[in-house]
Amino acid sequence: MIRIAAVGDIHMAPETRGLLRPAFDTLPECADVLLLAGDLTRHGTPEEARVVADEIRGLGVPVVAVLGNHDHHDDRPDEVAALLRDAGAQVLEGEGTVVDGGGARIGVAGTKGFGGGFVGRSAGEFGEPVMKEFVRHSRRCADGLRTSLERLEEEGCDVRIALTHYSPVPETLAGEPLEIYPFLGSYLLAEAIDTAGADLAVHGHAHAGTEHGMTTGGVRVRNVAQPVIGRAFHVYHLPVPERLRSGAGAQATTG
Repeated sequence: MIRIAAVGDIHMAPETRGLLRPAFDTLPECADVLLLAGDLTRHGTPEEARVVADEIRGLGVPVVAVLGNHDHHDDRPDEVAALLRDAGAQVLEGEGTVVDGGGARIGVAGTKGFGGGFVGRSAGEFGEPVMKEFVRHSRRCADGLRTSLERLEEEGCDVRIALTHYSPVPETLAGEPLEIYPFLGSYLLAEAIDTAGADLAVHGHAHAGTEHGMTTGGVRVRNVAQPVIGRAFHVYHLPVPERLRSGAGAQATTG
């Protein structure tokens, strides 16, 4: 099995220092990689980012992250990302990376993503400049995700994962007020995932949402916001490619 640990919306601050570290220290026993799906801080300050950095430093498994809207609030996302990178995390925005885990090459494509809504109920690139820019930002994020997934395919990854903060599908938002769905995700992310292909998509952002969803193309989507999964992280199991299997009949499932 290829074991993917994931969590988002941990919203760390100085008063929560050390809260997640005991659970994170168990990661080498149960996971091959840790994915952080944004909103790692409360207000996006460097002080809060240093708390996150201390939680993930030297974990013994690769850490791959995207930022969320909270991590942008203080207008210093580059500083936040730099502090996480100094702690060993790979922070993605319209990029992909490959990590080794469980004897497999695990490709992760990441973007914060943005809002805009879903098919039949989405914002259009029309009207005032600010509305056009809103939709264009969503499209740029989705385009970066698609391109990154395609490049990971070309690099021959054994599995590919789409890591976002905003949701690509409405199903994982169930439980949130319908009125705010357009601010929680965009169908453009799902289009990118289905066009390029992926084995799993994980996101955060929707604290009152639902864990399980799926794109129209059949890619499993998981909302890993901590209030949804109710734990320090959740581990998902992906099938081991045939060439890596040590014996016949090996099976794995996505939780």
